[in-house]
Amino acid sequence: MRRRRRKPGEQVSTWRDIARRRRQILVVPTDDDRVALVLPSGEVAVLDPLQAGRLRGALRDVVYALDNRATLDEHQHAIPTVRAHA
Repeated sequence: MRRRRRKPGEQVSTWRDIARRRRQILVVPTDDDRVALVLPSGEVAVLDPLQAGRLRGALRDVVYALDNRATLDEHQHAIPTVRAHA
């Protein structure tokens, strides 16, 4: 993976995929007051502020559910995104 300099306002979340490969999700503010998530595959998910808040809440909910494996299947969320055009 080629390294590049981050622009001001960009954030990177580093994690490992299921095959234990190091991956990054680039989080970038857009010019139209939304948030773009650039995934390792090159796909881009664009979220408006409400959708970003829902994603944050869904992540929090699932992390808390890890403590109770019996109800883990009940904590699945679908967050709609805006289709990005390259």
